[in-house]
Amino acid sequence: MDREMYLVLENGEVFKGKSFGAEAGGADMGEVVFTTGMAGYLETLTDPSYCGQIVVQTFPLIGNYGLIPSDFESRKCYLKAYIVREWCQEPSNFRSEGAIDTFLKEQGVIGLYGLDTRRLTRVLRENGPMNGCIVAEEKEIPGAIERAKAYHVEGLVREATCPRNYVEGSDDAKYRVTILDLGMTDCFKRYLIERGAQVHVVNAYTKAEEVLAQHPDGILLSNGPGSSEAEPEIVAEVKKLAESGVPIMGIDLGHLMLASAMGGGLIKLKHGHRGANQPVRYLPTDRVYISSQNHGYAVSMDALPQGAEVTFVNLNDGSCEGLLYKKLPALSVQFRPGNDEGMVDTGFLFDQFMKMMEVDANAAE
Repeated sequence: MDREMYLVLENGEVFKGKSFGAEAGGADMGEVVFTTGMAGYLETLTDPSYCGQIVVQTFPLIGNYGLIPSDFESRKCYLKAYIVREWCQEPSNFRSEGAIDTFLKEQGVIGLYGLDTRRLTRVLRENGPMNGCIVAEEKEIPGAIERAKAYHVEGLVREATCPRNYVEGSDDAKYRVTILDLGMTDCFKRYLIERGAQVHVVNAYTKAEEVLAQHPDGILLSNGPGSSEAEPEIVAEVKKLAESGVPIMGIDLGHLMLASAMGGGLIKLKHGHRGANQPVRYLPTDRVYISSQNHGYAVSMDALPQGAEVTFVNLNDGSCEGLLYKKLPALSVQFRPGNDEGMVDTGFLFDQFMKMMEVDANAAE
């Protein structure tokens, strides 16, 4: 800990800081992004959507309420590295079981602190996310720039998805929902179980035929890292699921997967939307909600999926944040509805999904 380290961006910018967490290794390279949440750092650390990324916290002090495993959103930390201005070495919280330094060590993730995170954030805002490399010696910087320029990551969903299928919830539940785990945060399972569903979580590469053989009342396409354009195999299976007529809800990457399956186009956002304070407008009521988000791509407003209408838009950049499919029992959103990291008042979207299943069940009788 406290070893001098350098974050080197592909454009040649260099940021000097000190290390905490795990020792630097040979894989300390990734896409550098920033997140604006003032709280929720535990959810950030355990969010599979950050798989393969070096995450910068814009809020200056991180770790003040310690390490609380019950707040984790997945089984491990998927970040390549974690960058903060300052981390709290003596957290104060009755639920805390330690400091974030301990967690990063256990997870093998390097942390950097003492950097000028304000300047780093400005660089990322002006240029967009960039590849970065962490090195320990100043003499390594020229080589790190070239390595960062050449860096390309693949297989993010394969790394983030569950290794095996499993079931949670009561056998007496009213509905059975199959979740295609693209890199899911755990809260979405809880929201469905609380609404009377038993959830069957399956690996992202499960064939549509196998999913439908479970006779689900609904299918949830979860959040996850990257873009649907990088996963044509999954998109092809999602298309089959959509055409089956089973009610579908897509979240984050699941939203992109469904849009791609139905012929929609994507755009890469210059800055991405990451944090628990992203404003979205719900067009049916013209009401504004504050949402939790973590994504770098969006459905193109100029290439919407066939038969889809926009339901949510981002108030910062006007990008698509939600879709309702007119000819399918399907809805999707780019943000995290009801996410524990942010506001919970968009949880009504899960109620809409449950209503779709109820209508479908009544029609089948």
